[in-house]
Amino acid sequence: MATGAEILEALADYQVQCNENKRLRRMQRDWSRLLHFVADDTGDIFTMDVIQGEIVSYAAGAAGTPDIIVTTASENLCDMFWGDLNPSQKYLQGEIRVKATQEDIVRLDAITMIIWPDV
Repeated sequence: MATGAEILEALADYQVQCNENKRLRRMQRDWSRLLHFVADDTGDIFTMDVIQGEIVSYAAGAAGTPDIIVTTASENLCDMFWGDLNPSQKYLQGEIRVKATQEDIVRLDAITMIIWPDV
C-alpha cells in the first residue's frame, strides 16, 4: 500500500516526464481535462489539471468536477506514475477502472504508448 505522500511524489515525477515530452505535448495540445485519481484501498483522491496538454497542477483531494476518474490501488497509482507498470495492461485486466468518454479513454491509451513504450 502506498501513502498519499508517495503518490504525490510519483505525480511530481510524472508531471515533469509528461511536460518535457515534446511529442506528447504536441499530440495533446488541444486536450484540456480535469482528472481525479482514486486509490480505492486507502480512499485517497488526487486531482490533476491538464490544460492544452500540459499538466499545470496536481494536488491531494478532490477539486472541481472531473472529466476523467481513474480508480485503482494506491500501489498501482505510484507504479503507473513512476513508469513501473503499463496502465493499459492493468486496465485490460480490470485492475484500473476509468470513467470517461470513449474519446478520452483513447487519448489516455495514446499517452500510455508514448510515455511507457517499453513497459
